[in-house]
Amino acid sequence: MSVEINFDGLVGPSHNYAGLSHGNLASDKNRGRVSNPRAAALQGLGKMRRLMDLGLTQGLLPPHERPYIPALRAIGYGGSDGKVLEAAYQDSPEMVANISAASAMWTANAATVSSGADTGDGRVHITPANLVAMPHRSLEARQSYVALSTIFADDAHFKVHQPLPANGLFGDEGAANHNRVSGGHGQKSLSLFVYGKDGLGPKPDLKFPARQSLQASQAVARSHGLSQDATLYVPQSAEAIDAGAFHNDVVCVTNENVVFFHEAAFADVAAFEDQVKAKGAALGFDPVFLMAKRKDMALPDVIRSYLFNSQLITRPDGAMNLILPVEAQETVSAKAFVDECLAGDNPVDEAHYMDLRQSMSNGGGPACLRLRVQVSEAQKQAIHSGVMMTLEKIGRLEEWVKTHYRDRLSREDLGDPKFLTETRTALDALTQLLELGSFYDFQRTGA
Repeated sequence: MSVEINFDGLVGPSHNYAGLSHGNLASDKNRGRVSNPRAAALQGLGKMRRLMDLGLTQGLLPPHERPYIPALRAIGYGGSDGKVLEAAYQDSPEMVANISAASAMWTANAATVSSGADTGDGRVHITPANLVAMPHRSLEARQSYVALSTIFADDAHFKVHQPLPANGLFGDEGAANHNRVSGGHGQKSLSLFVYGKDGLGPKPDLKFPARQSLQASQAVARSHGLSQDATLYVPQSAEAIDAGAFHNDVVCVTNENVVFFHEAAFADVAAFEDQVKAKGAALGFDPVFLMAKRKDMALPDVIRSYLFNSQLITRPDGAMNLILPVEAQETVSAKAFVDECLAGDNPVDEAHYMDLRQSMSNGGGPACLRLRVQVSEAQKQAIHSGVMMTLEKIGRLEEWVKTHYRDRLSREDLGDPKFLTETRTALDALTQLLELGSFYDFQRTGA
């Protein structure tokens, strides 16, 4: 028996709107706004609670240590941690914003995960993303590797790889550009790797940067032992990238045999559908394509609503549901397409709209906040139990957030040593709650 676990990223106490992600229109638009980290974290925990109420198994990935003082020490700042932060902020508030980003909350970028049903050795393979396209996100690779190696520590069931080389040729954005299509959870699947650039080919003529490279996708597939007949590399649409779909999960999501996407998601939609049908037939399943056409939903509506950045889930009773941001409900064309899908002859039969506005204002919807991990029962039992959620534990986390998180955070607050102390106090308490031990750098160094 196989189960899919959604590992949601817990929003960190430094959640802010610094506008660091070029090509992410919501991030650019809300640059400089005052954020509410407390509301952001509670909204994320509320989503986890809702999924558990629907019968799903829920895990959690802890936030990264932010502000991240080791990054400042590595470029020449010295003294106490508070003095390091003050000096760096005086020199460059923008630099401190980069080492303070809570962007690890979007765990769809944490790693690419392959189910044991697909890998050569039957283990779950996990490759943390290097995220080299954006400076603030490139800091995440090391801590993601530590977190995933701690949570999936049993070598008999899991293989956590090192991130790919940190350069543009192997630019890797994780599961946000990877999908599984299959006859059901636990069955051998077709792995869809979507890439924005060929790192060895001509540079694409784009307004916004293409982040995922073909070479990175190929390297992950090789490392995970995926068979060529069950792997497909698909070029991302330049039109979608320049419209604000910096990751493919902004315009496409899959679940079992359903592909839920926009017509502009891929460079050649007809070829994409033909290839998925052919490979699906060889693997024993028929794909179901739910595609919104340009004439019915323009790309600006797609980006505004984050309709396709929804979670598409299978409940224990076999029903397939959409978990959507309320922005999709408020966008006429998006809501109309959801209603059309629910009324149609396909597996999707229910939609749940959720308030995730704090995350959405920084350019991340429901699907950004989770990393999907399909496991057998034995593999599930081998996962670190402290990060597996119960309703009681979510309640304790909600109280932890209310105790430690600010309800407003401005960019100027990031350079305050008092805020650094606050975040470390919060994370220290969290590691006890999740039974993670000395998990963060500051805990191991005694800073």
